[in-house]
Amino acid sequence: MQFPKDWKDYELIDAGDGEKLERWGKYILRRPDPQAIWPIIGERRRWEKVDAHYHRNKNGGGNWEFFSKIPEEWTIKYKDFTFQVHPTGFKHTGLFPEQAANWEWIIKKIKESKMNTNKTIKVLNLFAYTGGATVAAAYAGAEVCHVDAAKGMVLRAKTNLELSGLKDRPVRFIVDDVVKFTQREKRRGKFYDAIIMDPPSYGRGPNGELWKLEDNLYDLIKLCGEVLVEKPLFFLVNTYATNISPTAVKNILDIVIKGKFGGKTSAEEIGLQISSNRLILPCGFVGRWEA
Repeated sequence: MQFPKDWKDYELIDAGDGEKLERWGKYILRRPDPQAIWPIIGERRRWEKVDAHYHRNKNGGGNWEFFSKIPEEWTIKYKDFTFQVHPTGFKHTGLFPEQAANWEWIIKKIKESKMNTNKTIKVLNLFAYTGGATVAAAYAGAEVCHVDAAKGMVLRAKTNLELSGLKDRPVRFIVDDVVKFTQREKRRGKFYDAIIMDPPSYGRGPNGELWKLEDNLYDLIKLCGEVLVEKPLFFLVNTYATNISPTAVKNILDIVIKGKFGGKTSAEEIGLQISSNRLILPCGFVGRWEA
């Protein structure tokens, strides 16, 4: 299990009964979390002293109930990074704080490579959302191609890059279907030293077709392996899918990436430590290949 240890502006205060209690800067939010399947064992009174509470409805959607005048959006810091927080109608806030564990690994791998080779590292970030990994890779000195099909998320990624003082770093933002873009990069002969991806469990393709991770992950990783340089640096797959095991993802990386480039693979859970009781809330898992 990996979890970040250096957050100051974010805190997972408690979790249980299908919800989590969090501090985002100075604001306390209460949100659903399907992994918090144990009862609340901390002080229940703190769960009532929140700035906003997201209520899930029976149809899968939901809405926020606000108890104080919180801004529509605000910023929080992680070390040298600054990110925009924005409670959305889908319970999310525009940032997944557990991903700081992956950011640190990305920074370490890129900096080590630059120190040893002094070459430019080109990173392809797919399903890149609001750009936490893009900010980390750019901060470490890489050239980044950030790809996401949602224009609004790409705009927020640009904002996060600017807020983090990295506006002038070489980052290319692309609004496009990930598979179609990668196929075009292959035809154009564009290659990358490292690939990061955070694919959804379910989604819709460009023509409305249903996209299921378990049915498409092997082909997606195989396609991405075809746009890696001859001696790549790393390949990172993050997912929140509960119907796929870390071992299954490691197996794909072993077959497709390690089988072609050598190196080593790993896969493990990623999570957040609850400050009130030191339990770990699981938040998906990460599969990694490294040279």
